[in-house]
Amino acid sequence: MKRPFLIHPFLFGMFPILSLFLHNISEAPLSIILVPTAIVIGFSILLLALSLLIFKDWIKAALVVTFFLLLFFSYGSLSQQVRLSLGDTAHRFFMPAICLILFYFSYLVKKTRISLLILTRILNFVSAFLFLYLSINIGVYKLKTLANWSDVDSIRKTVTSTSLSGKLSTLPDIYYVILDRYANESILKEVFNFDNSKFINHLSNKGFYVASQSKSNYLKTAHSLSSSLNMSFINYLGEKVKGPPDNLLPIYAMLKDYKVWRFLKSKGYKFIHFGSWWPPTYKNKLADMNINLYWPPDFINVLYRTTMLYSIFKKLGYPYNFTQWKRIIYKFGKLAEIPIIKEPTFVFAHMLIPHRPYVFDRYGSFLSEEVVAKRSNKENYIDQLIFTNKKVEGLIDKLISNSEVPPIIIVQADEGPFPQRYRIRRLNFNWEQASKAELRQKMGILNAYYLPHIDQNVLYASITPVNSFRLIFNHYFNTNFELLPDKCYAFVDEKHPYTFFEVTESVNFESSDALKNIKPKKLKP
Repeated sequence: MKRPFLIHPFLFGMFPILSLFLHNISEAPLSIILVPTAIVIGFSILLLALSLLIFKDWIKAALVVTFFLLLFFSYGSLSQQVRLSLGDTAHRFFMPAICLILFYFSYLVKKTRISLLILTRILNFVSAFLFLYLSINIGVYKLKTLANWSDVDSIRKTVTSTSLSGKLSTLPDIYYVILDRYANESILKEVFNFDNSKFINHLSNKGFYVASQSKSNYLKTAHSLSSSLNMSFINYLGEKVKGPPDNLLPIYAMLKDYKVWRFLKSKGYKFIHFGSWWPPTYKNKLADMNINLYWPPDFINVLYRTTMLYSIFKKLGYPYNFTQWKRIIYKFGKLAEIPIIKEPTFVFAHMLIPHRPYVFDRYGSFLSEEVVAKRSNKENYIDQLIFTNKKVEGLIDKLISNSEVPPIIIVQADEGPFPQRYRIRRLNFNWEQASKAELRQKMGILNAYYLPHIDQNVLYASITPVNSFRLIFNHYFNTNFELLPDKCYAFVDEKHPYTFFEVTESVNFESSDALKNIKPKKLKP
């Protein structure tokens, strides 16, 4: 019998990568699997070489490597099941049990004199079948999405304006700080029983206008930021985006190349992007400077958390979420240094806080996953929000006091926290069936503006993010953008992110139609 090709270790190693990618295909570019694929192939080759030294037989070595890879990548899921089914006590023995199983299997393979050719062929066939099945599904989906990209350029349009009256040295720095899932004051009282008036008063005393009735224009980050950064509603995407209805890549493209940065770039501004762990805002190649505490993208992190390596490093004192703790501290520190830059700067800072993962207590100390799991969602959220308040207060003080030209600062949430029913049944949650209370919780946001030298009467309590830069550009850059109606839109569910319906009345927006006739006031000398 001819010796078979030993492809099963590599194909079984590829399976978790392709499976995870297919599960997230509507949000991830194909290029994101290149690095983990290279790592797995290199890892498999190394394991095969080491196993060959022990077993002196390619077939036996490949069989043990495949068994190890299956245990390695399924360890996270198996470990979670053991914890849920048998409790923490039994879970403590899970790692030693897995090691013993692997050792015993390796011992049996080494001692056996039975031919393993048939088993090898079966493994080759099964792994090849799974690989082709996943690859074909991925290929078909990607082919269907090709039509989307023909519309991306037409979606991202630049804006025009009148020329500036002033020199670059007198232009204010502009900070757009996104505090992800930061609820407005009324929602914090109603849902979380938390009085946030101390923080709101601090902002007001510093000269901020806090839009107390502000809501997000859309339910989730991608939609909300695409709208605010492009100064327009994005309902037209339902007609523009072709192919699979859940494909989010076109809207993610709008978070990279958007109207606000193009406008300010044309005026001499330096574009600085503060990234997050979320792939669409992780890094922006169009920015003059990217600031982030870089760690493998979220796709690789999710893959990493399914592996045995995650538990090993966790036991050695390197918890996964500690990176997010360090990232937030690092970014706040770097934000405070921006005023030393001589050129006028536009800063986009996506701060994924008080958004999950919960890593801060109210004093800023790191919270382990075990501690977080023992606390309620409400306690974790409020503690992280209290710490966020302290960091924002300190940041604002430094930005204002250290800037030669008084800066423009927007501190704004892109969405509110998810209601409990959504967290339980995310993929099957239908927003058309959401209650008014759930919609208000999701769309009620913090929205605060520090706009020096202009009359705060131009602002109003129900202003929404879509009008933020329209209003700012009108008053500081002599543009003539019309303020849009402050409307709110939800989409049906996760599988139909472009099927929008209006929910403005459900979230108790007050009409701002009378503001359409307000003429922009000129910037004071």
